[in-house]
Amino acid sequence: MAEQQPKPTVRELIGDTAPKLLELTEGVLFGDIWERPELSKRDRSLITVSTLVALNRTDQLRFHLERALENGVTKDEIVELITHLAFYAGWPPAMSAIIMAKDVFSQDK
Repeated sequence: MAEQQPKPTVRELIGDTAPKLLELTEGVLFGDIWERPELSKRDRSLITVSTLVALNRTDQLRFHLERALENGVTKDEIVELITHLAFYAGWPPAMSAIIMAKDVFSQDK
């Protein structure tokens, strides 16, 4: 089995190109919005994954599926979320999301 390469951080991905976007991502999005007590991180993950599936934003979905699992969302809940959204957001985004979720689940052992 091939050893997995470490995933690049957002700093490595965009830091040199877009330092202000990096600053906003780290300071505002993850430093403030995700830390607000009015919603749990688990609830924020459910909302974020739902939005990314509904908008078919697969570039960001993998990261947030992994984060959702870390934040206490179960695999069964993610599958149910995607199944539910198939009827509201469309079949193609749901199919793309479930294939990605299956891959994320297989790496979460």
